[in-house]
Amino acid sequence: MKKFKTIFFALLATGLTLLLSSCKLALLDPKGIIAASEKELMVDATLLMLVVVIPVILITFWFAWRYRASNKKGTYRPDQHDNSTIEIICWIIPCIIIAILGTMTWISSHRLDPYRPLDMKGKPVVIQAISLNWKWMFIYPNKKIATINYVQIPVNRQVKIYITSDAPMNSLEIPRLAGQIYAMGGMRTQLHLAANTIGVYDGLSTNFSGGGFSGMHFKVHVTSEKDYNAWVSKTQQSPNKLTLVEYNKLMQDSENNPVEFFSGVADGLFEKVIMKYMMPHVKGMYTIEEERAAKGKTL
Repeated sequence: MKKFKTIFFALLATGLTLLLSSCKLALLDPKGIIAASEKELMVDATLLMLVVVIPVILITFWFAWRYRASNKKGTYRPDQHDNSTIEIICWIIPCIIIAILGTMTWISSHRLDPYRPLDMKGKPVVIQAISLNWKWMFIYPNKKIATINYVQIPVNRQVKIYITSDAPMNSLEIPRLAGQIYAMGGMRTQLHLAANTIGVYDGLSTNFSGGGFSGMHFKVHVTSEKDYNAWVSKTQQSPNKLTLVEYNKLMQDSENNPVEFFSGVADGLFEKVIMKYMMPHVKGMYTIEEERAAKGKTL
C-alpha cells in the first residue's frame, strides 16, 4: 500500500510539472507598453507586500517551535497584556507599506488610464470595437474596412480603440498588450495600447454573456508597418460590403464565428449602434427614413 502511494504521488507530481511547463502566463510576458507597465506595478506591489507576509509566516513557525509544550525554556506569561514595542512594530510597518502602495496606485491609475493617449509620436490607428453575440466586430473607420474576430495593427504604433456593445454587457481584453475594459450598450469606452514586438496575441471576452461566451475570442496580429498597409489594401478589395442590412444579419447570435473581412463600411455605423439605445426615433439599426429607403435599395 505504501509503495502504491509513493508511485501515485510521483506520477501526480510529474503530471502537474508537465502541465505547468506548457502554461504561458500572459500577464508575466507582456508585449506592449501598457502591459509591461502593469506587470511592473504588479511585481512591485507583490514584493512590497511580501515585506510583511514573509516575516509573519516565519514568526508563526518560530512561535510554534518556541512555545511548544515540550519546550521548558519558553517563558509562560499569561498575565501580559501590553507591549508598546510590539504594538508599534505591528502598526507602523503596515501603515508605511499601505502609504507606499497607495501612492504607487494613485500614480499608476492616472498614468495607465485607458482613456489617456500614449506619449508616442505619429498618428494613432483608430479601431471601433463592437461586442455582439458571440463575436467581436472591429471597424477601421479611416480605412473603410471591418473584420469579425480579427485585428491587425502595426508594431510600435499607438492604437486607439473605441468600444461599445450591441448585445449584453461585455469586456474586451488583450492580456499581453493591455488590460480589460468594458463594452456597454449606449456607451463608448476607450482603450489605448501599443505593441512593441511583432507576433500574434490572444484577445478575448472577459465578461460572461451567455452560451457562446467560450468562443468569443480573436487574434491580434502585430506586423510591420509595410505588412499592415498591405493587409489594409487587400481588405479594401474584399467583395463583402458592411452595409446596414449586412450588419443586421451579423447581429444574429452565432457561436464560434469564423474570421470575416468587409470593405465599404456604412458611414457612421459605430455611432448608430450607440445611438439606437439612446434615441426613441431609432428602430433597430435604421432610422425610419433609412428603413423606408432600404425597402427599395440596399443601403
